[in-house]
Amino acid sequence: MYSESQIAGLEERARQIRCDVVQMVHDAGSGHPGGSLSAAEIIACLYFQHLRVDAKRPDWPERDRFILSKGHAAPALYAALARRGYFAAAELCTLRQLGSRLQGHPDRLKTPGIEATTGALGHGVALGAGLALAARRAGASWHTYVLLGDGEVQAGVVWEGALIAAKYRLANLTCILDQNDVQLDGPVHEVLPLEPLADKWRAFGWAVLEINGHNVRQILEALDHAALIHDRPTVIIARTTKGRGCSFMEGQAAWHGRAPTDFELTCALEELGHAE
Repeated sequence: MYSESQIAGLEERARQIRCDVVQMVHDAGSGHPGGSLSAAEIIACLYFQHLRVDAKRPDWPERDRFILSKGHAAPALYAALARRGYFAAAELCTLRQLGSRLQGHPDRLKTPGIEATTGALGHGVALGAGLALAARRAGASWHTYVLLGDGEVQAGVVWEGALIAAKYRLANLTCILDQNDVQLDGPVHEVLPLEPLADKWRAFGWAVLEINGHNVRQILEALDHAALIHDRPTVIIARTTKGRGCSFMEGQAAWHGRAPTDFELTCALEELGHAE
Protein backbone atom coordinates (compact mmCIF):
# COMPACT_ATOMS: atom_id res chain seq x y z
CA MET A 1 0.00 0.00 0.00
CA TYR A 2 2.85 2.36 0.76
CA SER A 3 5.65 2.78 -1.75
CA GLU A 4 9.31 2.50 -0.94
CA SER A 5 9.72 6.19 -1.69
CA GLN A 6 7.00 7.07 0.83
CA ILE A 7 8.66 4.94 3.47
CA ALA A 8 12.08 6.44 2.72
CA GLY A 9 10.63 9.94 2.87
CA LEU A 10 9.15 9.35 6.32
CA GLU A 11 12.37 7.78 7.55
CA GLU A 12 14.14 10.94 6.43
CA ARG A 13 11.56 13.03 8.30
CA ALA A 14 12.28 11.02 11.45
CA ARG A 15 16.02 11.56 11.00
CA GLN A 16 15.48 15.30 10.65
CA ILE A 17 13.31 15.34 13.77
CA ARG A 18 16.13 13.63 15.68
CA CYS A 19 18.67 16.17 14.45
CA ASP A 20 16.38 18.99 15.49
CA VAL A 21 15.82 17.43 18.92
CA VAL A 22 19.46 17.07 19.88
CA GLN A 23 20.27 20.56 18.56
CA MET A 24 17.33 22.16 20.38
CA VAL A 25 18.00 20.49 23.71
CA HIS A 26 21.71 21.31 23.46
CA ASP A 27 20.99 24.96 22.72
CA ALA A 28 18.45 25.18 25.55
CA GLY A 29 20.83 23.56 28.03
CA SER A 30 17.99 21.41 29.33
CA GLY A 31 15.21 19.17 28.08
CA HIS A 32 14.31 15.57 27.42
CA PRO A 33 16.11 14.01 24.47
CA GLY A 34 15.65 10.29 25.24
CA GLY A 35 11.88 10.03 24.91
CA SER A 36 11.81 12.55 22.07
CA LEU A 37 14.19 10.42 20.03
CA SER A 38 12.27 7.20 20.69
CA ALA A 39 9.08 8.73 19.26
CA ALA A 40 10.55 10.22 16.06
CA GLU A 41 9.12 7.70 13.58
CA ILE A 42 5.71 7.74 15.27
CA ILE A 43 5.47 11.52 15.12
CA ALA A 44 6.83 11.62 11.56
CA CYS A 45 4.19 9.15 10.37
CA LEU A 46 1.43 11.10 12.06
CA TYR A 47 2.36 14.59 10.88
CA PHE A 48 3.70 13.83 7.42
CA GLN A 49 1.31 11.08 6.33
CA HIS A 50 -1.62 10.26 8.54
CA LEU A 51 -3.14 13.24 10.32
CA ARG A 52 -5.69 15.45 8.58
CA VAL A 53 -4.28 18.84 9.50
CA ASP A 54 -3.64 22.15 7.78
CA ALA A 55 -0.71 24.23 9.05
CA LYS A 56 -2.18 27.33 7.41
CA ARG A 57 -5.40 26.80 9.37
CA PRO A 58 -4.40 25.46 12.79
CA ASP A 59 -8.00 25.85 14.01
CA TRP A 60 -9.63 24.11 11.03
CA PRO A 61 -12.71 22.49 12.63
CA GLU A 62 -12.34 19.19 10.74
CA ARG A 63 -8.69 18.63 11.65
CA ASP A 64 -7.63 15.50 13.50
CA ARG A 65 -6.52 16.11 17.08
CA PHE A 66 -3.18 14.96 18.49
CA ILE A 67 -2.34 14.98 22.19
CA LEU A 68 1.23 14.48 23.38
CA SER A 69 0.45 12.95 26.76
CA LYS A 70 4.18 12.41 27.40
CA GLY A 71 4.60 16.16 27.31
CA HIS A 72 8.30 16.15 28.11
CA ALA A 73 8.88 14.85 24.55
CA ALA A 74 7.81 18.27 23.26
CA PRO A 75 11.04 18.81 21.25
CA ALA A 76 10.04 16.05 18.82
CA LEU A 77 6.57 17.53 18.42
CA TYR A 78 7.92 21.05 17.92
CA ALA A 79 10.33 19.78 15.27
CA ALA A 80 7.45 18.12 13.38
CA LEU A 81 5.23 21.20 13.66
CA ALA A 82 8.00 23.45 12.35
CA ARG A 83 8.87 21.15 9.46
CA ARG A 84 5.14 20.82 8.68
CA GLY A 85 4.87 24.62 8.41
CA TYR A 86 3.12 25.73 11.59
CA PHE A 87 5.99 28.12 12.33
CA ALA A 88 9.48 28.80 11.03
CA ALA A 89 12.14 26.18 11.72
CA ALA A 90 14.41 29.01 12.92
CA GLU A 91 12.16 29.31 15.97
CA LEU A 92 13.25 25.87 17.19
CA CYS A 93 16.41 27.40 18.66
CA THR A 94 14.26 29.30 21.19
CA LEU A 95 13.24 26.14 23.06
CA ARG A 96 12.82 26.81 26.80
CA GLN A 97 13.92 30.43 26.53
CA LEU A 98 12.10 33.16 28.42
CA GLY A 99 9.22 34.42 26.30
CA SER A 100 9.50 31.61 23.74
CA ARG A 101 6.39 29.97 22.33
CA LEU A 102 8.22 26.65 22.67
CA GLN A 103 7.93 25.83 26.35
CA GLY A 104 9.50 22.79 27.97
CA HIS A 105 6.10 21.13 27.79
CA PRO A 106 3.37 21.84 25.21
CA ASP A 107 1.13 24.84 25.86
CA ARG A 108 -1.98 25.15 23.69
CA LEU A 109 -2.26 28.86 24.43
CA LYS A 110 1.22 29.63 23.10
CA THR A 111 2.15 27.30 20.25
CA PRO A 112 0.34 26.87 16.92
CA GLY A 113 -0.77 23.28 16.37
CA ILE A 114 -0.83 22.25 20.04
CA GLU A 115 -4.21 20.79 20.99
CA ALA A 116 -3.69 20.23 24.73
CA THR A 117 -1.38 21.55 27.42
CA THR A 118 0.39 18.51 28.87
CA GLY A 119 3.26 17.71 31.18
CA ALA A 120 1.59 16.34 34.28
CA LEU A 121 1.85 12.73 33.13
CA GLY A 122 -1.11 10.44 32.65
CA HIS A 123 -3.88 12.78 31.56
CA GLY A 124 -3.75 12.32 27.80
CA VAL A 125 -6.10 9.33 27.59
CA ALA A 126 -8.86 11.10 29.51
CA LEU A 127 -8.37 14.27 27.45
CA GLY A 128 -8.49 12.21 24.30
CA ALA A 129 -11.65 10.46 25.44
CA GLY A 130 -13.28 13.83 26.04
CA LEU A 131 -12.36 15.08 22.59
CA ALA A 132 -13.50 11.85 20.94
CA LEU A 133 -16.83 11.94 22.76
CA ALA A 134 -17.28 15.60 21.78
CA ALA A 135 -16.65 14.72 18.13
CA ARG A 136 -19.23 11.96 18.25
CA ARG A 137 -21.87 14.17 19.82
CA ALA A 138 -21.19 16.87 17.24
CA GLY A 139 -21.43 14.37 14.39
CA ALA A 140 -17.88 15.28 13.35
CA SER A 141 -15.59 12.93 11.43
CA TRP A 142 -12.23 13.93 12.91
CA HIS A 143 -10.16 11.43 14.90
CA THR A 144 -8.20 11.89 18.13
CA TYR A 145 -4.71 10.44 18.65
CA VAL A 146 -2.80 10.29 21.93
CA LEU A 147 0.90 9.47 22.36
CA LEU A 148 1.73 7.92 25.74
CA GLY A 149 4.98 6.96 27.40
CA ASP A 150 5.20 3.60 29.13
CA GLY A 151 6.42 5.15 32.37
CA GLU A 152 3.28 7.27 32.60
CA VAL A 153 1.09 4.20 32.18
CA GLN A 154 2.05 3.43 35.78
CA ALA A 155 -0.32 6.28 36.75
CA GLY A 156 -3.85 5.33 37.75
CA VAL A 157 -5.41 8.24 35.87
CA VAL A 158 -4.41 6.58 32.59
CA TRP A 159 -6.66 3.65 33.39
CA GLU A 160 -9.53 5.91 34.44
CA GLY A 161 -9.40 7.45 30.98
CA ALA A 162 -9.21 3.99 29.43
CA LEU A 163 -12.36 2.95 31.27
CA ILE A 164 -14.27 6.00 30.03
CA ALA A 165 -13.16 5.44 26.43
CA ALA A 166 -14.22 1.79 26.59
CA LYS A 167 -17.58 2.61 28.20
CA TYR A 168 -18.52 4.88 25.31
CA ARG A 169 -16.87 2.63 22.70
CA LEU A 170 -14.88 5.55 21.30
CA ALA A 171 -13.64 4.05 18.06
CA ASN A 172 -12.55 7.55 17.02
CA LEU A 173 -9.79 7.45 19.65
CA THR A 174 -6.39 5.84 19.02
CA CYS A 175 -3.62 5.78 21.60
CA ILE A 176 -0.02 5.00 20.70
CA LEU A 177 2.12 3.76 23.55
CA ASP A 178 5.85 4.49 23.16
CA GLN A 179 7.21 1.43 24.99
CA ASN A 180 10.91 2.25 25.32
CA ASP A 181 11.15 0.60 28.79
CA VAL A 182 13.15 3.46 30.34
CA GLN A 183 11.91 6.17 32.68
CA LEU A 184 13.63 8.80 34.83
CA ASP A 185 14.80 6.41 37.54
CA GLY A 186 15.67 3.38 35.45
CA PRO A 187 14.09 0.51 33.48
CA VAL A 188 10.31 0.54 33.57
CA HIS A 189 10.24 -3.22 34.14
CA GLU A 190 12.23 -2.70 37.34
CA VAL A 191 10.66 0.50 38.68
CA LEU A 192 7.07 -0.73 38.32
CA PRO A 193 6.48 -3.56 35.82
CA LEU A 194 3.63 -3.19 33.34
CA GLU A 195 3.44 -6.64 31.83
CA PRO A 196 1.27 -8.25 30.66
CA LEU A 197 0.63 -4.84 29.13
CA ALA A 198 -1.38 -5.88 26.05
CA ASP A 199 -3.64 -8.09 28.16
CA LYS A 200 -4.33 -5.20 30.53
CA TRP A 201 -5.56 -2.98 27.69
CA ARG A 202 -7.68 -5.81 26.29
CA ALA A 203 -9.20 -6.36 29.72
CA PHE A 204 -10.15 -2.67 29.76
CA GLY A 205 -12.08 -3.15 26.52
CA TRP A 206 -9.60 -1.82 23.97
CA ALA A 207 -8.45 -3.26 20.68
CA VAL A 208 -4.69 -3.83 20.85
CA LEU A 209 -2.07 -3.76 18.09
CA GLU A 210 1.63 -4.44 18.73
CA ILE A 211 4.37 -3.16 16.46
CA ASN A 212 8.01 -2.13 16.13
CA GLY A 213 7.77 1.61 16.80
CA HIS A 214 10.77 2.38 14.59
CA ASN A 215 9.39 0.54 11.55
CA VAL A 216 7.61 3.15 9.43
CA ARG A 217 5.59 0.64 7.43
CA GLN A 218 4.33 -1.08 10.59
CA ILE A 219 3.35 2.27 12.11
CA LEU A 220 1.39 3.32 9.02
CA GLU A 221 -0.36 -0.03 8.70
CA ALA A 222 -1.30 -0.02 12.39
CA LEU A 223 -2.78 3.48 12.09
CA ASP A 224 -4.76 2.37 9.05
CA HIS A 225 -5.95 -0.76 10.86
CA ALA A 226 -7.06 1.28 13.87
CA ALA A 227 -9.22 3.44 11.59
CA LEU A 228 -11.14 0.32 10.51
CA ILE A 229 -12.10 -0.68 14.07
CA HIS A 230 -15.59 0.68 14.68
CA ASP A 231 -16.67 -0.78 18.03
CA ARG A 232 -13.98 0.25 20.52
CA PRO A 233 -10.92 2.46 21.04
CA THR A 234 -7.53 1.17 19.91
CA VAL A 235 -4.11 1.22 21.52
CA ILE A 236 -1.00 0.63 19.42
CA ILE A 237 1.83 -0.65 21.60
CA ALA A 238 4.99 0.47 19.83
CA ARG A 239 8.23 -1.10 21.03
CA THR A 240 11.00 1.49 20.80
CA THR A 241 14.47 2.35 22.08
CA LYS A 242 15.03 5.31 24.37
CA GLY A 243 17.50 7.70 22.74
CA ARG A 244 17.18 5.98 19.36
CA GLY A 245 19.73 7.12 16.80
CA CYS A 246 22.42 8.25 19.23
CA SER A 247 24.33 5.17 20.38
CA PHE A 248 25.56 6.69 23.64
CA MET A 249 21.99 7.65 24.62
CA GLU A 250 20.21 4.45 23.68
CA GLY A 251 18.57 2.65 26.59
CA GLN A 252 20.14 4.99 29.15
CA ALA A 253 17.98 6.51 31.89
CA ALA A 254 20.51 9.34 32.30
CA TRP A 255 19.33 10.70 28.95
CA HIS A 256 15.71 10.94 30.00
CA GLY A 257 16.31 14.57 30.87
CA ARG A 258 19.70 16.10 30.22
CA ALA A 259 21.23 18.19 27.47
CA PRO A 260 24.21 17.03 25.40
CA THR A 261 27.50 18.88 25.72
CA ASP A 262 29.13 20.46 22.66
CA PHE A 263 31.15 17.31 22.07
CA GLU A 264 28.14 15.02 22.58
CA LEU A 265 26.11 17.15 20.18
CA THR A 266 28.79 16.79 17.51
CA CYS A 267 28.87 13.02 18.03
CA ALA A 268 25.08 12.76 17.92
CA LEU A 269 24.74 14.79 14.73
CA GLU A 270 27.48 12.77 13.05
CA GLU A 271 25.68 9.53 13.90
CA LEU A 272 22.43 10.98 12.61
CA GLY A 273 24.02 12.01 9.33
CA HIS A 274 23.39 15.70 9.82
CA ALA A 275 24.42 17.34 6.55
CA GLU A 276 23.68 21.02 7.11
